[in-house]
Amino acid sequence: MEAAYVARLRFRLAPDEGRVSVDPATFETTGFWRAAEPGSDGWLFFRDHCWRGEFNEPRHVRTLLSVALGVPVEDATFSELRTDEAYLEALRAAVGEHLDLFNADSTGEALSKYLGSSVHVVDGL
Repeated sequence: MEAAYVARLRFRLAPDEGRVSVDPATFETTGFWRAAEPGSDGWLFFRDHCWRGEFNEPRHVRTLLSVALGVPVEDATFSELRTDEAYLEALRAAVGEHLDLFNADSTGEALSKYLGSSVHVVDGL
């Protein structure tokens, strides 16, 4: 059971040593933030950071990613929740047990509110 939040990232290398430079200094890549097991600490990442399939506070997410990666993240765009079927089933069950946390009447409504259509089920991650 695995899942990850996938984001397109742009970051900049800013050497501390004045005699060192890089070219290019800006890089684009794909980042993967491992999703916490549904119901465990941190499982509400999608609720706290996404809205309709996009990051709801891009500056805050850039800060989180900058700290995690150790480089200044200039841009971060949410791509998807990439998940296996087991994780998605567990996520649906956990959301269904806590609909009050999502101000929603159904699991589908809750997931759509935060992830939009950005859920990609794959075989193994």
